[in-house]
Amino acid sequence: MKLLFTSLIAVASAFAFSSCATTGSGDLGAYDKYDLPATKPTNPSNVRVKVSTNAQMCYVMEGNKPLLVMPVSVGTSSTPTPKGNYTIYSKQEYRRAATHGYFDLGGGRYSGGYLRNKPAGSKFIGTPMPYWSEFKSGYGFHTGWMKDRPCTHGCIRMHHNVAPKFFALIKEGTPLNIAYSQPEDKTIGRNVPRPPDATPLPDFPVSYMVTNKVYKRHKTPTFN
Repeated sequence: MKLLFTSLIAVASAFAFSSCATTGSGDLGAYDKYDLPATKPTNPSNVRVKVSTNAQMCYVMEGNKPLLVMPVSVGTSSTPTPKGNYTIYSKQEYRRAATHGYFDLGGGRYSGGYLRNKPAGSKFIGTPMPYWSEFKSGYGFHTGWMKDRPCTHGCIRMHHNVAPKFFALIKEGTPLNIAYSQPEDKTIGRNVPRPPDATPLPDFPVSYMVTNKVYKRHKTPTFN
């Protein structure tokens, strides 16, 4: 599927949801089949999250027990994911970006870009960022196309089938540590398969991205 306007392709690399995708003929079916197991905590107050930027792995832990171990995509060297200790302080399942997205020009016509360049008379619809979990102003976990290499503008991207599980396991107030590496990289993180590289996959049409369907394209989340 091709984007409706070439102008959207030109700015797509700046978009949080679609920037890992390019037009192509990859196997979307294989990408959509990817999933990982998750376990609900005994005490949600004891849940904490650890992220390794080098391994591009996220560990949702309850004490020493892993509840979810998932590959993620992190920021590039020029737009790195911030390191340090944080707290998840905002969760929004249906979040859209406030600075970039799509412009409804009317009559089924759309273009894309940054809000500052909004065409006169158009309606702005932000880039979808499903299952947003913010830990620093402008930085958060969210659903997005994933690559094997760092590819984001600093946010932490999750596969769409795993994101709702992460969202259910954490809460506002969950502590988060982001570091270059984590001890779990050498143990529970070693053999977790990554999803297929989304690079060859085609972008979704704008007519789909501006609807709420994009928030529910995942499998129904299940827990052990």
